[in-house]
Amino acid sequence: MSVFNLGSINVDNVYRVPHIPGAGETLAASGFSRGLGGKGANMSVAVARAAARAIHIGAVGGDGAWCVERLMEYGVDTRYIGKLSGAQTGHANIAVADDGENQIVTFGGTNQQISDEMICAALAEAGPGDTVLLQNETNGQVTAARMARNLGARVVYAAAPFEAKTVSDIAEYTDILLLNAVEAEQLRAALGQELTALGIDHVVITMGGEGSRWLNVTKGTEVHMAALPVTPVDTTGAGDTFTGYLVAGLDRGMPMEQALRLATQAGAIMVTRLGTADVIPDLKDIEDARL
Repeated sequence: MSVFNLGSINVDNVYRVPHIPGAGETLAASGFSRGLGGKGANMSVAVARAAARAIHIGAVGGDGAWCVERLMEYGVDTRYIGKLSGAQTGHANIAVADDGENQIVTFGGTNQQISDEMICAALAEAGPGDTVLLQNETNGQVTAARMARNLGARVVYAAAPFEAKTVSDIAEYTDILLLNAVEAEQLRAALGQELTALGIDHVVITMGGEGSRWLNVTKGTEVHMAALPVTPVDTTGAGDTFTGYLVAGLDRGMPMEQALRLATQAGAIMVTRLGTADVIPDLKDIEDARL
């Protein structure tokens, strides 16, 4: 089976700072690095490192060829990443504080220029048993979700960065919805109803140091997965790592609870590392960590 990921590709500019800057505050960074990022790229790398087949659907500009090469190095199928001449690859400026918290400003660039034709060409390969993974740093989510549902593929939607309208538009095609605790509250407020009323079979809510909750809406049950005790260095990309591992586990035939446990282990290791896609753990890292 395969995971088709319609996702962003960013150049991540990471600045190490003593604390997250406040309004009007200027800080001197103690360190700087540039690497591959974007929620979509992070998820594709996580899927591949969790031993599932990751097929990335996205776009880069003339300045992003190295991003595609890096994804290939990590085992991601890049045939459906468009190269748009005269356009700028998406990027993110990330401030990471000494306590591991972060602040991120993104520029969409080519992530917002993915055509329906590009999406349809990629998903023509998808079918029952495959997974289509979506998030909100690109355009075209509803097109992809609708086509995936028509093809019989499972649709997993990570609703970040949060957009209530997109959730409403995509809900009818979604099998699994992932949000963090803040996004879950924002969605409840925007819709004026509980998440279980969306008509989505499964909802997973991540809660940082408190772990995650899985709402099996079909059965009316709830499972809490406890977080693992680690000392965070950088929380950037941890949620994407969790999502990628969860989806990969399900793609490999794991029951939801087992896939959640695997995703929790991967996310715990990720927060102990400084960086994004380039430092996402693989299965051997998880085995060696014995979390």
